[in-house]
Amino acid sequence: MAIRTIRVVPDPVLRTPCDEVKEITPAIEQLVHDLVETVDDPGRAGLSANQIGINLRIFSYNVGHELGYIINPHIVELRGTQYGEEGCLSLPGLWYKTRRADYARAEGIDLSGKKIILEGSGLKGRMIQHECDHLDGHIYIDRLEKDERLKALRMLRK
Repeated sequence: MAIRTIRVVPDPVLRTPCDEVKEITPAIEQLVHDLVETVDDPGRAGLSANQIGINLRIFSYNVGHELGYIINPHIVELRGTQYGEEGCLSLPGLWYKTRRADYARAEGIDLSGKKIILEGSGLKGRMIQHECDHLDGHIYIDRLEKDERLKALRMLRK
């Protein structure tokens, strides 16, 4: 296992939609272990594979003393609304209020190919949406309201 270097904006891999994992191979198992080890650090809630330069639909998470991963996640349900501070490992030091659903439910698979469900409200719901956005080639500042987005883009140019 290894702690991987996190890619930051404007790295183009962060804007590239990720490919589905077609087969669980030893390389995929190693990638999952690396993602989990890399996210297992205080202040890190989630980490998508493209944030470490791998264009595959996998993310790891570390929320509420729960450490895990999901392969090929897709959001199947969103409910409610939350509006709060959000940050990103690929945008270090930038935190902006972002509107998200309060509850999110994603379905995917584990390393044995079994269907798994990852769901939660609050921070966990936010993390699921944030990481699935990464896997679709989006970053959270894309979701900011106009004035906040302009502030974020100005900060990125500095």
